[in-house]
Amino acid sequence: MTTNRLTPEQQAARNVMAADNVHVSFGQGQQGGWGFGMAVRTYRGDYAPIGQFGWDGGSGTSTYADPDNQLVGIVLTQVGMSVPDSARLVHDFWTTVYQAIDD
Repeated sequence: MTTNRLTPEQQAARNVMAADNVHVSFGQGQQGGWGFGMAVRTYRGDYAPIGQFGWDGGSGTSTYADPDNQLVGIVLTQVGMSVPDSARLVHDFWTTVYQAIDD
């Protein structure tokens, strides 16, 4: 479930679709891959490590699991992701979570 299952063709189409997504500028929606029912991070582009999996919902919800850091996080804003402020809030939540981890 947490392994990228996209073919190269599907990956290319996903990249084109995500490039027009409001979440992109805040790090959301760019996990890199798709497992069975959830996003799977296939590259490190921000705060989260490869292997993190979960999903950002359109109603301002976000849930991810990070096996490497033994971390699960959920944020429930119930503010639609059609405006940039919601995406910023979700991004700030995850940034704060990862900043709080004491290696």
